[in-house]
Amino acid sequence: MQYKDYYKILGVPKNADDKAIKAAYRRLARKYHPDVNKGASERFKEINEAHTVLSDPEKRRRYDTLGPDWERYARAGTGARSPFEGHEVRFEQFGDGGGFSDFFRSIFGDLTGGTRGAGGFRETDLGDLGDANWGERGVRADHRRDVEATIELTIEEAFRGTRKTVSIELDEPCKTCGGAGHVDREPCPQCGGTGWARGRRHLDVKIPAGVDTGSRIRVAGEGARAGRRSGDLYLKVTVEPDRRFERKGDDLHVDLPVQVADAALGAEVSVPTLKGRVSMKIPAETSSGRVFRLPGYGMPHLKGSGAGDQFVRVQIVLPAPLSSRERELFEELRRLKASASR
Repeated sequence: MQYKDYYKILGVPKNADDKAIKAAYRRLARKYHPDVNKGASERFKEINEAHTVLSDPEKRRRYDTLGPDWERYARAGTGARSPFEGHEVRFEQFGDGGGFSDFFRSIFGDLTGGTRGAGGFRETDLGDLGDANWGERGVRADHRRDVEATIELTIEEAFRGTRKTVSIELDEPCKTCGGAGHVDREPCPQCGGTGWARGRRHLDVKIPAGVDTGSRIRVAGEGARAGRRSGDLYLKVTVEPDRRFERKGDDLHVDLPVQVADAALGAEVSVPTLKGRVSMKIPAETSSGRVFRLPGYGMPHLKGSGAGDQFVRVQIVLPAPLSSRERELFEELRRLKASASR
């Protein structure tokens, strides 16, 4: 496998800064893009490959450091997981199936973990390819590596907002080699040359009031790291069902048991809410199933101020067991109702 001079491919000196590399890449990519230059697919792939390495400080440092030792590094890293795990890049076929050169794969890991077919090459283990966005036949890449985790809350926590400690496990730059993949020009004994190691991170996260099942909370900069960039952490919320309150959007619904005498004569009753118990008057002759509204006692609006309402549904309950006196009173009531209906 021939050593590939990525600086020569882009036409920049070895001390070129990021701005010069980006400018050279854009100029050459436009010139040799297959939509513009039909016979330049191989040249276009070389340009993309060179930019992939030189535009990323970590990969560029690895490339510059290895020099003539690249073949020994490749042997040491055989079978290791790709250090650029977590991104998705799509390559269209340009005659021979597309993809990266054997030289690139030997240094930076086997990138053939995707699938090849008539639709092109699908690769899920590659990092930043710069800011090119060439559409259907070019390269599309995400600069950052986002991570998603789940978090469960009680309805009280969702109502008031809370703080939670979240523990996530993900690949981090190897602490032994600093993510370079090598120590004194030898493959890192800790990470096997990948530059990455599995680690656990504990985060204290503020949960805003009003979240619901399906809400996503973004924690900026706490996703996986790739070079100098970090993705974001997205927490997917699940609010556990509550035996007292039924949530519908930002409104809450609760069933309230009411004694038959209170429903018949009217009374002031105590109602449970997430703010604590409150008093509510029910008028005389209230039927079972009647619903009353407590404005502003629902869930806080996640966006904007204010809150939903709480709806209280009356459920008339009978004393049980009936005392002899209670039975006499109900029998008298039945006789009165029967006489009134004649």
